Amino acid sequence: MKLNRNYQILEQELTADDPWRLDSNQFERERHTQMLRLSLSQGFITNALEVGCAAGAFTEKLAPHCKRLTVVDVVPRAIGRACQRTKRWSHTNWVVSDIQQFSTAERFDLIVMAEVLYYLSDVPEMRAAISNVVGMLAPDGHLVFGSARDANCQRWGHAAGAETVIAMLNETLIEVERVHCRGESVNEDCLIAGFRHPFRSSRSNRQR
Repeated sequence: MKLNRNYQILEQELTADDPWRLDSNQFERERHTQMLRLSLSQGFITNALEVGCAAGAFTEKLAPHCKRLTVVDVVPRAIGRACQRTKRWSHTNWVVSDIQQFSTAERFDLIVMAEVLYYLSDVPEMRAAISNVVGMLAPDGHLVFGSARDANCQRWGHAAGAETVIAMLNETLIEVERVHCRGESVNEDCLIAGFRHPFRSSRSNRQR
């Protein structure tokens, strides 16, 4: 990860009251609405993982629908902001970690990963991070991914964006839905995709 430069940028941006206008911008609200809809497509969530929480705008929307929620972010200030925003819930586990290094024996029935992977240095690093995340997805589990599109990410100086990552996710998961969100600005252009794990648990197999 281009950690030093990106870490400093994220730390600086998180000092603002509404970084990235996640609360005040109509495009961002619609993006979160679609992410939450896909996240809740299977009903109440037993054990969820959010990769990259920013200032907690989406965390606050997701937390009430989870029995247990783990939130991972590489920036301590992001964890601090999100923790304050969701302090009325006690079922959240906070972890400061690079997603390439994060590891747990837990398996999650939902993983949400949005606007994170393009901060990695190159496509091989993205692929390694995807492999790590998919390895934590439970049988029957679902993953919701969102990102600015390739063209914008590359214009911003990143290696790749949504189309590249979605193609890699489709190598191991099954895509069930894709949503295209666009706003008024050329920068407001993203894809959100929902995936499911192709392998069913032994319990599900017995119920078939």
